[in-house]
Amino acid sequence: MRIIGIDPGTAILGYGILDLQGNQFVLQEYGCIRTKAHTAQPDRLFHIFNELNRLIETHRPDTMAVEELFFNRNTTTAFTVGQARGVVLLMARIHGMTVGEYTPMQVKQGVTGYGSADKRQVQEMVRVILSMKELPRPDDAADALAVAICHGHSCGPLGSVMKGLR
Repeated sequence: MRIIGIDPGTAILGYGILDLQGNQFVLQEYGCIRTKAHTAQPDRLFHIFNELNRLIETHRPDTMAVEELFFNRNTTTAFTVGQARGVVLLMARIHGMTVGEYTPMQVKQGVTGYGSADKRQVQEMVRVILSMKELPRPDDAADALAVAICHGHSCGPLGSVMKGLR
């Protein structure tokens, strides 16, 4: 099963593409889709749409995992990130993919086993799980990989075990 994980954002959207083979993850690609500052929001969303479409057509993932939004302060940022998240969900629908949506706490729990893990702990577990030599960078891409791993644990061979722990 091929999974694309997404950490939604308007300025920077992180993505990670993994294959789940049995109970092993194999890294295919990860990175960020960046939009230019001071660009009109419709143009930013169009750029995200085009770049994400290119990634999906190239890698042909079976399923998508998206981090749910969590904002407790800046509602303006929440609205713009929500718009980018809408583009992501639309893209999954266009390509006929199932979508798993996970809160930051669920992602931390799914990757480290601890829902209050800090960013460094999550990155280190992503590095270990994917047999990477260095921590994945930037943070947005690392978060997208973590979301993809969480999704793999939820719907892969370990999924029934993980669901029993919730």
